[in-house]
Amino acid sequence: MALKILTEHIDKPGIETFEVYRKYGGYTAVEKALKKMTPEEVVEEVKKSGVRGRGGAGFPMGMKWSFLAKPEGVPRYLVCNGDESEPGTFKDHFMMKTIPHLLIEGMIVSSYALGANKSFIYVRGELMYVIRILEKAIAEAKAAGFLGKNILGTGYDLELVVQPGGGAYICGEETALLESLEGKRGNPRNKPPFPAVKGLYESPTVVNNVESISNTPWIINNGGDAYAAIGIGRSTGTKLISASGHIKNPGVYEITLGVPVEEFIYSDEYLGGIRDGHYLKAVVAGGSSVPILPANLITKTANGENRLMTYESLSDGGFATGTMLGSGGFIVMDETTCIVRNTWNFTRFYRHESCGQCSPCREGTGWMEKVLHRIEHGEGNERDIDLLVDVAKRIEGNTICPLGDAAAWPVASAIRHFRDEFEWHIRYPAEAAKKGAVYMPENVLV
Repeated sequence: MALKILTEHIDKPGIETFEVYRKYGGYTAVEKALKKMTPEEVVEEVKKSGVRGRGGAGFPMGMKWSFLAKPEGVPRYLVCNGDESEPGTFKDHFMMKTIPHLLIEGMIVSSYALGANKSFIYVRGELMYVIRILEKAIAEAKAAGFLGKNILGTGYDLELVVQPGGGAYICGEETALLESLEGKRGNPRNKPPFPAVKGLYESPTVVNNVESISNTPWIINNGGDAYAAIGIGRSTGTKLISASGHIKNPGVYEITLGVPVEEFIYSDEYLGGIRDGHYLKAVVAGGSSVPILPANLITKTANGENRLMTYESLSDGGFATGTMLGSGGFIVMDETTCIVRNTWNFTRFYRHESCGQCSPCREGTGWMEKVLHRIEHGEGNERDIDLLVDVAKRIEGNTICPLGDAAAWPVASAIRHFRDEFEWHIRYPAEAAKKGAVYMPENVLV
């Protein structure tokens, strides 16, 4: 049985309440950090742990904390990104609604380490019931003396605020989130200056993901070295995976980083394999923005080595033969999936969610959506495939924020690995238009 850091007590009845969470060791990390450690010591433990940002970027969390500017007389802020708008990703939503006090404890410890006296949890507005759960948990923690003025008599003050967002995917980008938090339109900012120097209200700010922050209580209680000993290489600790698609056991899983992808898909401990009577065709391993991989490349690298659930192994081979762990949105597709239709659906999302600030993204996502619509609806031509590749290249790397890359990568990778399926749609539109028709190599008409 895999080690559980975040979900060990997730099934305990009443774990969403302060009393039950406290019964199972909750808030001991707050007591240890505030009473026995300096903020610098807390930061050092997080750096030792090697924990990387769990929202998608995978940047070392402790290193990010160490970049925070500390000018005299200027407030500092910690902002938790609970927006989680990435298609295929729902782990943070699950954690916030099920065990809210774990995030709150992590926010207290992390805020103390960063010298923040007011911190924010930003949650997408559609999850209003989750916001109510968090607000209730915050009230319970405050009533017990773990939030507010002079926490546990240590002299440390912290106010914690839950802020609903407007339901815009772009606000998952940290600077767009900060703009939204300030009451402005959620457009990404040019960088530099980076949030660590000039973030919320032009003050030094750290933005971390729900899962990232939720790791800090375990790290403080058990030590950064103990966390670093879990996993493989630079992929330390555990990772929450949102698993969906054509599998027997969809849901949220906490895995030790380093589990073989094949084991994760087919073992009864995890996804239980592909639904009966079908076989694996493709996987999107880290949310809709990462490159899709066919079955042969998701379980094995191009060199024939076992593909592992780590940042390094999934990216082995670059975008030619690899992908990214990203936000952990693991979408499994069997042979009934139409790759063209799936890619068109992803592109519709990115076109809709582009803030429109950068021309390559604003115009390029629209072009990709139109061309994919044309192919999917039997009106494409052979030149459209190379046109899509060209548009994706013109978007990638040419925008203020990563949304442009997120829109370009699924299209480019789908064509890279499934070009024959796109060609089939174009050459045989009547066949492709039949209800339930899906391309398979043996179905090509000659």
